[in-house]
Amino acid sequence: GIILVSINPYKPLPIYEEEVIYAYSGHEMGDMDPHVFALAEETFKQMVRFGKNQSLIISGESGAGKTVSAKYAMRYFTAIGGCVGDSSMEEKVLASSPIMEAFGNAKTTRNDNSSRFGKYIEIGFSQARVTGATIKTYLLEKSRV
Repeated sequence: GIILVSINPYKPLPIYEEEVIYAYSGHEMGDMDPHVFALAEETFKQMVRFGKNQSLIISGESGAGKTVSAKYAMRYFTAIGGCVGDSSMEEKVLASSPIMEAFGNAKTTRNDNSSRFGKYIEIGFSQARVTGATIKTYLLEKSRV
């Protein structure tokens, strides 16, 4: 599959604004610069075109920006496909995460609040519109708890 390597700049950048979302919408992979929105667009098109489930795997070290990248992908899906109900779904889905992580976070050299949990986020679609999402957490490092 397609792989995107990104770096956490540890500061907000204007490359994640709503106008950038719409700039990537409808473009083919490789037409524009590599971006999490380009991956989300390709995933969305494949899902709509073939009606098959798609996956985005976001991996990286502590503090790499995995949760933020997942939020950007969810924001892309709700902006492009629309959302049944409230469009702030990414905040609602990820809101449950701090409760679980309170039991398994640890301080590292790069991150004061590094999670010991993996997250599996499943987003439901109906006719290319986001209908809901669930987040499942699972413990990665039992020895830290």
